[in-house]
Amino acid sequence: MKVLFIGGTGNISAACSRLALHQGIEVTLLNRGKTDIDGLEKARQITADINDAASVKKAIGEVHYDVIANFIAFTPEDVERDLELFSGRTDQYIFISSASAYQKPLSHPVITESTPLANPYWDYSRDKIACEELLMKSYRETGFPVTIVRPSLTYDTVIPVAIGSWTDYTIIDRMKKGKPVIIHGDGTSLWTITHSKDFAKAFVGLLGHQQATGQSFHITSDELLNWNQVYEAVADAAGAELNAVHIATDFICQVADEMGQGWMRGNLLGDKAVSTIFDNSKIKRYVPGFTATIPFRQGIKKTVQWFESKKERMVIDEGNNQIIDKVLAAYQKL
Repeated sequence: MKVLFIGGTGNISAACSRLALHQGIEVTLLNRGKTDIDGLEKARQITADINDAASVKKAIGEVHYDVIANFIAFTPEDVERDLELFSGRTDQYIFISSASAYQKPLSHPVITESTPLANPYWDYSRDKIACEELLMKSYRETGFPVTIVRPSLTYDTVIPVAIGSWTDYTIIDRMKKGKPVIIHGDGTSLWTITHSKDFAKAFVGLLGHQQATGQSFHITSDELLNWNQVYEAVADAAGAELNAVHIATDFICQVADEMGQGWMRGNLLGDKAVSTIFDNSKIKRYVPGFTATIPFRQGIKKTVQWFESKKERMVIDEGNNQIIDKVLAAYQKL
């Protein structure tokens, strides 16, 4: 089986690339060639900018791929470009959407693939919804072979907290120094965090799956944690005591808005402030034997070790520090 991954070296996609290669799949990675990732040496590399359609056409030539998966499409314009580039060039096109596209607030606490898509808080999520709608329209009208995959908060080379870090080391640095960190609300809302290696098991199982055409799937762990437990696990991985301050989500968003950080409203009210319980029965039907096996408390330790294995990864984002400190300062004035 020949697959083309657009991206293929990121937080989620690198694990998918490695597992596909391990299973004997012929993997080609199309990206700008700026990231060197261990374990992908056997993949064929195409250096091109997906936003430059002419260079992509030249780079891939006349090759027909069994599967093309785009990990870095975010807007309807990205999807329109892919429809033009790849129609008739693949038997399956996998679009990486987002579980944040699901209805906020939820009308039912358990999320299935039939849960409505509607997010009034986050442009990112609305763009993903628009991408899905465009692709499904193309599937219905022209038979474009789309499969939609919706990850939730998935980690490996990122620190998956709600406030304070993502690709940076900031939250770990604060914890090690005993500085306060913010947990939204009272920390008891439920959340699901998935390791990229677990995500990859289900994702690779969908490659070339004939019955997956026209279908959507979310792929998450079945482990349910509240945010207090999440931050406790991160502090434990950092070898630090958790110094948490609980602050109402609306207040955090108000201060962030005043700082010009409106994305925080989407990040919290549009995603992480809402309890999420995912029903994974559909992906398990299509990929028999899939189960997530990496507990967060174990996986986050490996992630912190990854950051600390190279000094250049231990980046402190002063923007994240400023958000935390200004919210704390405003809260202390109440």
